[in-house]
Amino acid sequence: MSSKQKPAAKPALTPKLRFPEFRDQEGWKETQLQKIAQPVSDRAVTGDGDNILSLSGEHGLVLQSDYFGKKIAGDSAERYLKLLHNDFVYNDRTTKTSTFGTIKRLSKYEGGIVSPIYKCFRFHADENPVFWEWYFESGSHDVALGGLVNEGARAGRFNISISQFLSTSARHPDEPEQQKIAECLSSVDELIGAQARKVDALKGHKKGLMQQLFPREGETQPSRRFPEFRNAGEWELRIVSQLAKVTTGAKDTQNKVENGRYPFFVRSQTVERIDSFSYDGEAVLTSGDGVGVGKNFHYIKGKFDFHQRVYCIYDFTKDVSGMFFYLYFSEHFGERVMRMSAKNSVDSVRMAMITEMPIVLPSLPEQRRIASCLTSLDELIAAQTQKLAALKTHKNGLMQQLFPSLEEAGA
Repeated sequence: MSSKQKPAAKPALTPKLRFPEFRDQEGWKETQLQKIAQPVSDRAVTGDGDNILSLSGEHGLVLQSDYFGKKIAGDSAERYLKLLHNDFVYNDRTTKTSTFGTIKRLSKYEGGIVSPIYKCFRFHADENPVFWEWYFESGSHDVALGGLVNEGARAGRFNISISQFLSTSARHPDEPEQQKIAECLSSVDELIGAQARKVDALKGHKKGLMQQLFPREGETQPSRRFPEFRNAGEWELRIVSQLAKVTTGAKDTQNKVENGRYPFFVRSQTVERIDSFSYDGEAVLTSGDGVGVGKNFHYIKGKFDFHQRVYCIYDFTKDVSGMFFYLYFSEHFGERVMRMSAKNSVDSVRMAMITEMPIVLPSLPEQRRIASCLTSLDELIAAQTQKLAALKTHKNGLMQQLFPSLEEAGA
């Protein structure tokens, strides 16, 4: 190519999904970020120390005092950068969810200060900051950031300066289309937030209901009973060994088989698969060691196998509902394990922690009534949780379609 020839311009890009009023418009323009944004260089002053912000990949920019329960900046806050509402912060440290670092907009507060380790920038007034928040959230800028990764990167940090960051190019439409995309994705995000709150409220309702339907420690009657059982008298105090048998498995994690015929319970809440079964019937299982001690519980009725460090409670007596036992056990066992340990965490569960655990039981009909109520609530929670997952999947799909793919274009 001669010195007079200019490199061919990159083709205009358009997203796969475009709102009707913009379908006849040109593709998105390419520009360097430094032409539409500028670094934030203002420093904190006396009195700003109460608004120290930290960057969270999940929660965005949050007050340090809320996130950590205290301020951790110490006396060095005067070196911090002062942000305004809608400013952006980039942390070039890689995470499990952000290959090239985390970029978040200051949306929750009118201002604050952040550590100078962060790269901070502010878009010009004619750019829509919410659009750019979704642009970065969608991963549209990953290709550009990938081109900045250098050999000096260490300890998961890419050592990208703010000038390097702003030297990267991005594709964007005119402000009206930016506004439309921002409103669309923000509306979906509001739906997700409302659905998440609904799920949390249902879980909270279940927790409170269980506390009322089961007697408090040292008591033999719950604070709430179904009408037909209000005059049924006190519950009977028993121990687990009087109600069922307890054993451990004979398999190791390496015995799992992808797409195996039967459930395989290991030392986590994840249920693996296997082609063998050690038991066929109703059972409750819990981790015997590892991080899941006192936290992981499973109920099953059918053929299954289980890890050598998983406890299986099975062969319930005729006056015990396996589902009621599962609900009671999973609500109370974790607290018992922690109380019997001298440490903040428990390495393993001894057999006696289970077999000698006290449990109060009502009549079998009342057990079944309580189990039916709580399992119906569990089904509702599961359905609403699936709806939440579907909304998140829908949002991710929208982001992929509302922003052009630079990778497909070979940009």
